[in-house]
Amino acid sequence: MTKDKSKPSKSGSSPAKVRTDDEIADALGLSPLEYRLFSQTFGAIWIHPEASQERKLKVLATAAALTKGIKPTDDIERMLAAQMVATHNSAMECLKRAALGEQTFAGRDMNLKHAVKLLAIYARQMDALNKHRGKGQQKVTVEHVHVEAGGQAVVGNVEAPKPAVAGREAPKAIAHAPGETLDLNVAAKTPARQRRR
Repeated sequence: MTKDKSKPSKSGSSPAKVRTDDEIADALGLSPLEYRLFSQTFGAIWIHPEASQERKLKVLATAAALTKGIKPTDDIERMLAAQMVATHNSAMECLKRAALGEQTFAGRDMNLKHAVKLLAIYARQMDALNKHRGKGQQKVTVEHVHVEAGGQAVVGNVEAPKPAVAGREAPKAIAHAPGETLDLNVAAKTPARQRRR
């Protein structure tokens, strides 16, 4: 379903066809959703009104390359990629404005504060993308450990042994240290906090 929106050209010789979003997306090899996300990203990027057409195209091509470089695999990742590129460009624009030689102290301070906030948002977007992709850092925190009389517990970081190098034996993961014991009875009887008077 295409709409034929024709307008007479300035010279009056032949009407110029205005393409629909779907036609433009198809011409660029993008799905309609990808094209709309690119349009939103482009709309969020500040380009100087007096910039040349060549400069505008370079900025938009860079944004498109950055978005595709994130390699989104589903709609959520496509939206995050669009947001990340817009956030990055906004942060860089703030940093650029803060570095202007004629910038006032207040202007520099404001732009640097905005850049810091935008870069923090960008880091959270990266975390969200990694978490969505299943690459988020996983951490296990043990808060309560009960060791019964006669039991043993390991306190500290426990790491898996590294593979043996040719000609060398792999180090032991946990070694026995004679003479170093933890008397659990003393630890249980000592008050956690002592009030100062």
